Order: sequence, then structure tokens, then C-alpha cells
Amino acid sequence: MTRKLALLGSTLCLVLSAGGACADDLPVRKAGLWEMKLVTTGPPMPEMTMQHCTDETVDKEMNNNVSPMAKQICSKQDIKKTATGYVSDSECSVAGVSTTSHAEITGDFNSAYTVKTSSHAKGGVAGAAGRDSTMTLQAKWLGACKPEQKPGDIVMPGGFKMNVRDMDKLKALLPK
Repeated sequence: MTRKLALLGSTLCLVLSAGGACADDLPVRKAGLWEMKLVTTGPPMPEMTMQHCTDETVDKEMNNNVSPMAKQICSKQDIKKTATGYVSDSECSVAGVSTTSHAEITGDFNSAYTVKTSSHAKGGVAGAAGRDSTMTLQAKWLGACKPEQKPGDIVMPGGFKMNVRDMDKLKALLPK
């Protein structure tokens, strides 16, 4: 159960950092309810669809909270604007696993965008030889948040609910 929560926490950080404005260069997403579908290859992980209620304040807060966390674990984090969107390259290390990632972000932050990431991990459970994986995040704007939702709410598979403003709880899910 702890391992599953750690994986969920790591994935959520990755999704939020890719989906939210993780760098000052990325635009803020349109306020409302976003559906985010995550498909991975490499380590076995099921397809995951979640919903995130957001507004400009939440996306900016995510930037302020996720960026310092990323600075602690990443020795490199470059984001550049391209003709079709953005490109990001990073080198990070968590729990003895070093990961090099390349992401391409296309679309817009008002109706739909896609983040395609390829990564190579080595060390820890990845082993000395390492492993490669890819992740595709497809996000689409659904409209206004549901009446019972407040900005920052995320509904994960299985109904697991949390608010991204509770970043301390999220940090506790990450492996040491």
C-alpha cells in the first residue's frame, strides 16, 4: 500500500509539474475543470485519468510549490518556447534513481494540450542498466468545475481526492 501511494504521489507530482505552470515561461491554464489522461510505457502502470479543478491562482501556487521541490531533486531543468509549443529537458534524482527526461508540450492552455515525455532512469529499482519509458499526458478543458469542487481539487482513479494546496501531504507520499 505504501509503495502504491508513493507511486501515485510521484506520478501526481509529474502530472502537476507537466500540467501546471511549472516554470515562469509556461502559460497559466484556463480556469475550470481539466481532464488529464496519462498513458505510460516502460514500467507497468495502468492508464490513468483524473480531473483537476483549477484557476489562475492555483496554477501560480503550483508553480511556487512544485518549482522549489523540483529544484531540490533536479540538477537541470530547461524549458524553451518552440514554434509549436515548449520543450523541456531535465535531470533529476529521487530515492537513488537518476532520471533524464525530455518533454514536448503542444496545444494551448485554453482547450487542450499534450505533453509527451521520454525518460531514462538508472539506479535504485531501475538497476545499473536502467530502463526507458514514455508518458503521454492529454489534457482537455471540460468546462466549469463541478459545484462541490473548489480550485485545486484533483480526483484520481478510484475516487482518491485531494487538493494540490496540500503540497505537504503530497511530499509525504514521495519516496525518500
